[in-house]
Amino acid sequence: MGAGILAPFSPSWAATDNQLAVNATTGLAISGFDPVAYFTEGKALFGRAEFELMEGSVWRFNNEGNRGAFEKNPEVYAPQFGGYDPVAIGRGRSVQGHPLIWAVAGQRLYLFYSEQTRASFLADPGRIIDTAERKWPDVRNMGQ
Repeated sequence: MGAGILAPFSPSWAATDNQLAVNATTGLAISGFDPVAYFTEGKALFGRAEFELMEGSVWRFNNEGNRGAFEKNPEVYAPQFGGYDPVAIGRGRSVQGHPLIWAVAGQRLYLFYSEQTRASFLADPGRIIDTAERKWPDVRNMGQ
């Protein structure tokens, strides 16, 4: 499983119509981090402007190969629950995850708002995911 660290990085977030967490200042999905790099590099890497893709939002990638992989399978690489923390969703809340606090479980990317919620998730990912999947439709609709 991947691991992220809490860093002094505080993006301004907003939700788009499709409920993807997007940086309100830059308009970038997951604040410009490359979603494929979590899988291929095992770490959070900033994408580069020359490797952008408009797929509902503006996504950035570290290289052409990562952009191509995402373009073919965005549902695999995009963060689950639109980048919102699955632990918070399970509690009935919509809290955006931080791109530096993350985990890959079941070949899917999850972002968290704190190291504590990440640790809770890692203790029992199956239960957290099941609960979040049940509650996500209601939580997602609360913001609309």
